Amino acid sequence: MQSYTIGQAARLLGVSPDTARRWADAGRLTTRRDDAGRRVVDGRDLAAFSVELAKSATTEEDTPYTSARNAFPGIVTAIKLGDVAAQVEIQAGPHRLVSLLTREAVEELGLEVGVEATARVKSTNVHIDRT
Repeated sequence: MQSYTIGQAARLLGVSPDTARRWADAGRLTTRRDDAGRRVVDGRDLAAFSVELAKSATTEEDTPYTSARNAFPGIVTAIKLGDVAAQVEIQAGPHRLVSLLTREAVEELGLEVGVEATARVKSTNVHIDRT
């Protein structure tokens, strides 16, 4: 299972490392110590937290306007595998992106819930990059 440092988790959540530390200190964000003594967040816990955080996000008024070609670094929150096709969901801050791609692509990228990935949007197409 992939783990993230507080700084990495903060970047994926779109907040400062200080905010992520405060959430961890308050018990909102589950952390543990790694072998080096650093606080880390398990990928699955971060994925679940990012979904909950997005649900409690503020109104559309606060959503920034962006161009049609964007990269959204985030965390994989769900994967639905079929025989040939797959659906991958990424939570990138307050944005939930869904991409349909081949099962083979999901396997080659090593995508699973809790893994860091970037959704690239061009027009109505969403491409996934493993980061």
